[in-house]
Amino acid sequence: MNLFDVYPLFNIEIAKGIGCRTYDNHGIEYLDLYGGHAVISIGHSHPYYVQKMTQQLEKMVFYSNSVINKLQVELAEKLGKMSGYEDYSLFLVNSGAEANENALKLASFHNGRTKVIAFEKSFHGRTSASVRVTNNPKIVAPINEGFDVEFYALNDIDAVRKSLENKDVCAVIIEGIQGIGGIKIPDAGFLQELSAACKANGTILILDEIQSGYGRSGKFFAHQYAGIRPDLITVAKGMGNGFPIGGVLISPLFEASHGMLGTTFGGSHLACTAGIAVLDVMKVEHLTENAEKIGDYLIAELKQIPQIKEVRGLGLMIGIEFEQPIKEIRSQLLFDKKIFTGVTGTNTIRLLPPLCLSKSDADSFLKSFKEVIQNVLGA
Repeated sequence: MNLFDVYPLFNIEIAKGIGCRTYDNHGIEYLDLYGGHAVISIGHSHPYYVQKMTQQLEKMVFYSNSVINKLQVELAEKLGKMSGYEDYSLFLVNSGAEANENALKLASFHNGRTKVIAFEKSFHGRTSASVRVTNNPKIVAPINEGFDVEFYALNDIDAVRKSLENKDVCAVIIEGIQGIGGIKIPDAGFLQELSAACKANGTILILDEIQSGYGRSGKFFAHQYAGIRPDLITVAKGMGNGFPIGGVLISPLFEASHGMLGTTFGGSHLACTAGIAVLDVMKVEHLTENAEKIGDYLIAELKQIPQIKEVRGLGLMIGIEFEQPIKEIRSQLLFDKKIFTGVTGTNTIRLLPPLCLSKSDADSFLKSFKEVIQNVLGA
């Protein structure tokens, strides 16, 4: 049997990771500035994380949600305290798409509506409802065509407000920072007005913090720069540092009932252990603060490079846009300089490194990046 060939692969086999570095099967070292799609939050093979996961493996990996799991309670309490959402409830799942799927379902249970507003260039997942609110027709299969979705330009509050006034919109779903869309940041004023308009019209506001959450932006959640409190917040990626886990943070507006939501694997003993270990390390090592500090430094330095068209981002979620396609730049970074980066579209490089990135690693990247730009684009 062969693998179903849907991923374009680099001819690199990663065998080991430590901190912000990965090593291939030949022992060649790479600086990881992509973190496996923003998943590696506390660094590869963090000793505390490895210890906690190993200890839990020896005790219990999984049992169903039909019995008490105190690790779920501990994770919820720690997440509430660190994020500032202690009065919210937590529903645990396995992935970001599943988190968004359940958030949309909760919104519809609450107000009985079916219409959803999303934003151009959004990405919320590949499952049935989440792909429907993703602005990418390439991944929408015929079976995904369902409820009514309207897409608006990011930060166009007038258009969104006009639609909300019909009072038939179930939910508005928006990313804290658009990742695949090019590291586009919603204006603070836009988010504030959007939140107020949703409340006024009985519409549920869902903040997708799957990529931009967990300290990546320099705050625990990117929307906290705007000072708003959404009705539902979805999380995943950095939540488990590589172990699959996701969740929905649910405001006191919602009332739970038995059987309303469900999952087989969500909130397993091992997944919760991963989630708790991540929060412990983030707190002790001040990783949210480090993301803000190193991110600010990187953004300021990148803005001094004349060949770059625009630098966008917050914390360690950075988009570097060029006038020209960046395929060769990324290729030289990877194969000549041994640095992993991401891309969005054809012209933008994405940086999503572990939150423990040091200034010396940032400087090493900047030096190599400038050399590559010079090689490819000239002065």
